[in-house]
Amino acid sequence: MSFLKLLLRLTLLGSLGAAWLLAGVYLYLSPDLPDVETLRDVQLQTPMRVYTRDGALIGQFGEQKRSPLPFEEIPEQFVQALLAAEDDNFFNHRGIDFMGLGRAVSELILTGEKGSGGSTLTMQVARNYFLSFERTFTRKFTEILLAIEIERHLDKREIFELYFNRVFLGHRAYGFEAASRVYYGKGINDLTLAQHAMLAGIPKAPSRNNPLSGPTAGTERRNWILGRMHDLGYISVTELNESRAAPLTAQHHGARIRFAAHYAAEMARQEMLERYGTEAYTRGYHVYTTVDSHLQQVGRNAILEGLFTYDERHGYRGSEQRFGGKPDDPIARDNWRDALTRSAIIADLQPAIVTALDGEKNRALLLLRDGSSAELLYENGVSSARPYRSENSRGAAPASVTEVFEPGDLIRVSQQEDGSWQLAQVPAAQAALVALDPEDGAIVSIVGGMGFELSKFNRVTQSRRQPGSNFKPFVYSAALEAGFTAASIINDAPIVLADSSLEDVWRPENDSGQFYGPTRLRLALTKSRNLVSIRLLQQLGVRNLINYIEQLGLSTADLNPDLSLALGTLSMSPLEVASAYAILANGGYRVEPYLIQRVEDLDGETVFEANPLTVCRNCDADNASPPPQGELSMEEILAGDAQPEARRAPRVMDEKVNFIIDSILKDVITRGTGYRAKVLGRSDIAGKTGTTNGPMDAWFSGYSPDIVTTTWVGFDNYTPLGRREFGGTAALPIWIDFMREALADKPQRRRPLPAGIVNVKIDPDTGLLAYAGQKNAIFEYFRAENVPQQVTAHGGNQRGELGTEDLLKDIF
Repeated sequence: MSFLKLLLRLTLLGSLGAAWLLAGVYLYLSPDLPDVETLRDVQLQTPMRVYTRDGALIGQFGEQKRSPLPFEEIPEQFVQALLAAEDDNFFNHRGIDFMGLGRAVSELILTGEKGSGGSTLTMQVARNYFLSFERTFTRKFTEILLAIEIERHLDKREIFELYFNRVFLGHRAYGFEAASRVYYGKGINDLTLAQHAMLAGIPKAPSRNNPLSGPTAGTERRNWILGRMHDLGYISVTELNESRAAPLTAQHHGARIRFAAHYAAEMARQEMLERYGTEAYTRGYHVYTTVDSHLQQVGRNAILEGLFTYDERHGYRGSEQRFGGKPDDPIARDNWRDALTRSAIIADLQPAIVTALDGEKNRALLLLRDGSSAELLYENGVSSARPYRSENSRGAAPASVTEVFEPGDLIRVSQQEDGSWQLAQVPAAQAALVALDPEDGAIVSIVGGMGFELSKFNRVTQSRRQPGSNFKPFVYSAALEAGFTAASIINDAPIVLADSSLEDVWRPENDSGQFYGPTRLRLALTKSRNLVSIRLLQQLGVRNLINYIEQLGLSTADLNPDLSLALGTLSMSPLEVASAYAILANGGYRVEPYLIQRVEDLDGETVFEANPLTVCRNCDADNASPPPQGELSMEEILAGDAQPEARRAPRVMDEKVNFIIDSILKDVITRGTGYRAKVLGRSDIAGKTGTTNGPMDAWFSGYSPDIVTTTWVGFDNYTPLGRREFGGTAALPIWIDFMREALADKPQRRRPLPAGIVNVKIDPDTGLLAYAGQKNAIFEYFRAENVPQQVTAHGGNQRGELGTEDLLKDIF
């Protein structure tokens, strides 16, 4: 009896001691416990997603892949799987499972290591949100206290949701919805029982149990969880056996990028980083751009087709690399496989290794990137693979595959619709395309190069090249503004200039090398006559041109103030050129290009919306832009303030000057250097070619009332394109392919005649008014104040004054 009393006293003292110990631990740790109420407002790190204006995903940025779900959207079957795996008593305990905890503590004391699990889901939430993963008694007791506090402040559904959305599950996936999309490519509500069990088994060891890195361990863990689900009455024997027999179907799924728009997505990323800092990557922003999904794909296809066509004109440059070796040499085959793994697929062109040559059948045997074998027939591109000699010459066509390849060559091939393989090569030249809405500057398509995987350099925004004759419309606009007319005569004749700002003596020429004598300005711009443009600028004055283009909004910071400006020697990016052409397209208003239309937060609330300069033709007469209202701030949005007043684009070019230049640029299409665009069969398109010395750069910029597009082709290292390459041969075909689709559903629109414009008959040789009955007379547009006052006499070498009454007879 005395022994029992002693045992009872010892037990009582031990219990009191334990209570005092726990109380002391609580008093020691509680002041440093974080406020669990912050869990209600926790911000999960969710990646930024970038979309086109019609909702197609084109980019995702952020280290952690996460797709949070509320508890009510989590499937019950998965809830059961996770409870079976981690904490089947979760909905009954108050944060601590004492039996499991006692087992875990005893193992930690005896072995110094954590063995079987004793942590409840609530304790894991405490650890994931507030604590480190170090294995110490202090951290464990803190975890217990936090679990108790969490249970006091949050209900079970909230706790489960926090765990579901935060836990790390391998391959940068945080939360089970994100893991479902990474491993299975679909949401957790669309998974099978076996897949639910597989995901539920990952938290215990994310690196070992996930189905990609550890399929064997993951399957064992899955099957154990399925057994637990059966024991707990969640599933039947039939479901148990079928799910255990289910094959592994996991594979890595990235973000479902609908199509290639990497340059646009990267521009949006940079702007978001400037706007929100590093939180742009973690706050789950949805960024909606102005990009049109269809036109973006059309733009990329047009760029690729244009570059492939250019490349074919200049010959086959041979294999990308030569590794040598024989197919029966295992070391050689390993080297080949490594080389293929390191070689990216560029513009849908697959890397392949030539493993053998079959002279009898005139074919090459190939090893493809996925490890499969294929054949390349002589007639599938090899027969036309004339070797590249220089940008101006090619060698003879090969007679056999043996003249082109050697075993171990790394080449490029593309698969045809019939499954056969065609010889290809990655073009050495580059190209860019950008298309804007001329009414507000919205970027609807942007392709900064042939492939983001080849080069992340965005040639639309980052490359500054000489626009060449693409700049001439602005020289001629300045001249019209200064009183010249489309009928003004400038002599197209040799000119030698010794300018202190130019190197040595300058002897400019026309592209044709010929001289055409006295030439009307309309014809000079239509045919892109260099010498007329230089003499025109000489008469206009370089300073007057600079002042004029500054008025248009063009940068003049880096240009050389000399007569070479007439030939477009300043440096501009394709985006700047397109923005300038938007002024021509919209009737003379300056708009600013922009890409992000709006930004939404994780809850779908708009936190930013663009308010671009927008053309308003029916506004007050001077169309001066009111003080910029800018975009709404976050505070204004939360306060429910109305949208800011629309910002009106300012008029920067006289309406009448704009009309006349537009009519000349339409002539460029119908009878000038852009004549290939006549294939579009439209009368409302206008544009201008551009080619620089070398030629180094080929341009075409053009527009309709609905869209303005600039295309550029050239080499990044400033090497020549070839003597037969011009804006009309290299860049214009890309523009045509794009505009064919861009204008497919757009009705033709005729530009209205502005007040103050008259159309009179003139003598095409003198630019003066035609005499009565002159057979070769043509119509020309003039500003009313600039109509010629003289008439060409019979014979064309005398001039007489025309009275006002007679002049009016010739108007219209």
